[in-house]
Amino acid sequence: MSTATVAGQPSDTIDGSGFPLGFLATEGAGRPAILGNAPASDTFVVEARMLAGHQREGVIKEGANGGSWRLTCDEGKHMKGTDLAPFPLGFFNAGLHSDLIGRILSLAADRNIALDDVGIDLQNHYWMTGSFFRGTGEGFAEPATIKVKVRSGADAANIRKLVNDAAAASPAHGAMRAALTNTFALYVNGRRRPVETMTASSANDAPDPYQTYSSVPKPHASNPDGDIIWKTGTTLEGDITPAPTGTDTKILRNIQGHSTLANPAGVVETDTVLNLPGMSRFSIRSDERASGGSGPCGLSLLSAGIAFCYMTQLGRYIQHMKFDINGVRLVQYSPYSLTSDGSALAGHAGPVDTHLFLNGHAEEETYERLMHIGARTCYLHAALSSALLSDIAIDLNGKAI
Repeated sequence: MSTATVAGQPSDTIDGSGFPLGFLATEGAGRPAILGNAPASDTFVVEARMLAGHQREGVIKEGANGGSWRLTCDEGKHMKGTDLAPFPLGFFNAGLHSDLIGRILSLAADRNIALDDVGIDLQNHYWMTGSFFRGTGEGFAEPATIKVKVRSGADAANIRKLVNDAAAASPAHGAMRAALTNTFALYVNGRRRPVETMTASSANDAPDPYQTYSSVPKPHASNPDGDIIWKTGTTLEGDITPAPTGTDTKILRNIQGHSTLANPAGVVETDTVLNLPGMSRFSIRSDERASGGSGPCGLSLLSAGIAFCYMTQLGRYIQHMKFDINGVRLVQYSPYSLTSDGSALAGHAGPVDTHLFLNGHAEEETYERLMHIGARTCYLHAALSSALLSDIAIDLNGKAI
């Protein structure tokens, strides 16, 4: 992940490598245990860096035994991005889709409930108040709007219980249900600094991605056929309006997602878009099968979205304030677990532990101030720090139940 710079800013681009927007980077010993239907725990590790403009690159390691996936991110033209790859909130949206569908399929198999098809319509709702660039901005999240569509010959009571139990067993949705106190570590010019204005990480030093990677990650020889991320070629109607940097009321951001099964065993494709005029649609493929490998699982997408969203806010503030800060990288640890009381599974997400690496010649207090403002304005850190209990509507064979 070494980064060339121009005038203090990265010059590497998503399309500069010629690689796909997402691919398998390293092969693991198997899928993460958390994808099963038994008590388990896995920590997903994201190593991410800033590229040119609003572009980001991340390598997501799926637990101790899983492989790693390289994913890329960008912002739309309303944010002066190049719109080449999905936006951060789209990854988070797709992760919620995929993990829930995976839990539905897995529990249905355990209960001998035959499902002909499953799909989800899911909207995330975010808003911001204050001025981003005056440092008074603050991001907020609201409960998601979820509709699960099922085709099956099973009776309505069994389907209703199946979907509700699957939502309770989803660590991705557990991340929304519980208010988490996330932790942070800061490294400036290669040295860890004490964190005083945020909850400090108690973990050992994380390895700097700059030292871990001597070159850009490359696709593994066993990469699955077909793209796992692609631009659909369609956009929402209307003209793009530049994103405001501040407001006396609310800046609203609603994310629409629609998922379908590309493989009935657990390969999910999610079409996700920011609900603003002129925004592009992106599709993201994920794989929830315990023995699959045609894409990252939903928890990887969720973890990547959190890291990418945080980095977008960091990058915006650095650019606006013209800070002499560059080479921004992070390592993010996202723990997920499944527990059981003997009759039902419960999915949980633990606090996200973010280790931020910054380089430059800014004033000493600027680095932690930047880290703090990035977290306060990040919609996904806002979502994680709130208890968001979403109601789930269920449609069975075209009829609400």
